[in-house]
Amino acid sequence: MKKIKLKTGDVVRVLAGDHKGAEGKILKIAKDKTKAIVEGVNMAKKHNKPSAQNPQGGIIEKEAALHISNLSLISKDGSATRVGYRMEKDKKVRYAKKTNDLI
Repeated sequence: MKKIKLKTGDVVRVLAGDHKGAEGKILKIAKDKTKAIVEGVNMAKKHNKPSAQNPQGGIIEKEAALHISNLSLISKDGSATRVGYRMEKDKKVRYAKKTNDLI
Protein backbone atom coordinates (compact mmCIF):
# COMPACT_ATOMS: atom_id res chain seq x y z
CA MET A 1 0.00 0.00 0.00
CA LYS A 2 1.32 3.44 -0.95
CA LYS A 3 1.74 6.13 1.69
CA ILE A 4 -0.93 8.83 1.50
CA LYS A 5 0.56 12.26 2.20
CA LEU A 6 -2.74 14.17 2.13
CA LYS A 7 -4.80 14.50 5.31
CA THR A 8 -8.43 15.26 6.15
CA GLY A 9 -8.97 19.03 6.06
CA ASP A 10 -6.31 19.76 3.40
CA VAL A 11 -7.39 22.02 0.53
CA VAL A 12 -6.68 20.23 -2.76
CA ARG A 13 -7.04 20.71 -6.52
CA VAL A 14 -8.21 17.96 -8.89
CA LEU A 15 -5.52 17.25 -11.52
CA ALA A 16 -7.32 14.85 -13.87
CA GLY A 17 -10.76 13.70 -14.92
CA ASP A 18 -14.11 15.40 -15.45
CA HIS A 19 -13.58 17.74 -12.51
CA LYS A 20 -10.07 18.87 -13.43
CA GLY A 21 -9.24 22.24 -11.85
CA ALA A 22 -11.90 22.02 -9.15
CA GLU A 23 -10.82 22.81 -5.61
CA GLY A 24 -12.15 21.76 -2.25
CA LYS A 25 -11.40 20.50 1.24
CA ILE A 26 -10.87 16.78 1.91
CA LEU A 27 -13.75 15.47 4.01
CA LYS A 28 -12.74 11.83 4.31
CA ILE A 29 -9.94 9.50 3.18
CA ALA A 30 -10.35 5.76 2.57
CA LYS A 31 -6.78 4.50 3.06
CA ASP A 32 -7.58 0.93 2.03
CA LYS A 33 -8.85 2.08 -1.39
CA THR A 34 -6.52 5.13 -1.69
CA LYS A 35 -9.50 7.36 -2.39
CA ALA A 36 -10.68 10.65 -0.93
CA ILE A 37 -13.96 12.55 -0.78
CA VAL A 38 -13.54 16.25 -1.62
CA GLU A 39 -16.16 18.81 -0.59
CA GLY A 40 -18.33 19.93 -3.53
CA VAL A 41 -16.42 17.91 -6.16
CA ASN A 42 -17.55 14.81 -8.11
CA MET A 43 -21.21 15.08 -7.07
CA ALA A 44 -23.33 11.98 -7.68
CA LYS A 45 -27.10 11.54 -7.39
CA LYS A 46 -28.30 8.88 -4.96
CA HIS A 47 -31.86 7.58 -5.10
CA ASN A 48 -33.29 6.98 -1.61
CA LYS A 49 -36.18 4.70 -0.80
CA PRO A 50 -38.82 6.06 1.58
CA SER A 51 -38.06 5.08 5.19
CA ALA A 52 -39.12 6.01 8.72
CA GLN A 53 -36.54 8.81 8.91
CA ASN A 54 -37.24 10.01 5.35
CA PRO A 55 -40.87 9.21 4.49
CA GLN A 56 -40.67 11.00 1.13
CA GLY A 57 -37.59 9.25 -0.25
CA GLY A 58 -36.17 11.11 -3.23
CA ILE A 59 -32.90 11.97 -4.88
CA ILE A 60 -30.00 13.49 -2.97
CA GLU A 61 -26.65 14.70 -4.25
CA LYS A 62 -23.51 13.65 -2.42
CA GLU A 63 -19.78 13.62 -3.09
CA ALA A 64 -18.28 10.51 -4.69
CA ALA A 65 -14.69 9.40 -4.03
CA LEU A 66 -11.72 10.43 -6.19
CA HIS A 67 -8.41 8.60 -6.41
CA ILE A 68 -5.63 10.20 -4.35
CA SER A 69 -3.29 10.33 -7.37
CA ASN A 70 -5.65 12.82 -9.05
CA LEU A 71 -5.37 15.32 -6.17
CA SER A 72 -2.68 17.87 -5.35
CA LEU A 73 -2.31 20.01 -2.25
CA ILE A 74 -2.74 23.78 -2.67
CA SER A 75 -0.01 25.81 -0.97
CA LYS A 76 -0.44 29.22 0.67
CA ASP A 77 0.30 31.06 -2.59
CA GLY A 78 -2.48 29.14 -4.41
CA SER A 79 -0.35 26.84 -6.57
CA ALA A 80 -0.53 23.04 -6.60
CA THR A 81 2.41 21.39 -4.87
CA ARG A 82 3.70 18.00 -3.80
CA VAL A 83 4.02 17.10 -0.12
CA GLY A 84 7.27 16.10 1.56
CA TYR A 85 8.36 15.18 5.06
CA ARG A 86 11.38 16.39 6.99
CA MET A 87 12.62 16.48 10.54
CA GLU A 88 12.56 19.84 12.36
CA LYS A 89 14.36 19.54 15.70
CA ASP A 90 13.02 16.13 16.77
CA LYS A 91 9.59 16.36 15.12
CA LYS A 92 8.50 15.05 11.71
CA VAL A 93 6.64 17.77 9.75
CA ARG A 94 4.95 18.04 6.35
CA TYR A 95 6.06 20.74 3.92
CA ALA A 96 5.13 22.01 0.45
CA LYS A 97 7.90 21.03 -1.94
CA LYS A 98 7.31 23.99 -4.30
CA THR A 99 7.43 26.76 -1.70
CA ASN A 100 9.27 24.93 1.12
CA ASP A 101 6.62 26.17 3.60
CA LEU A 102 5.36 24.06 6.48
CA ILE A 103 1.82 22.74 6.16
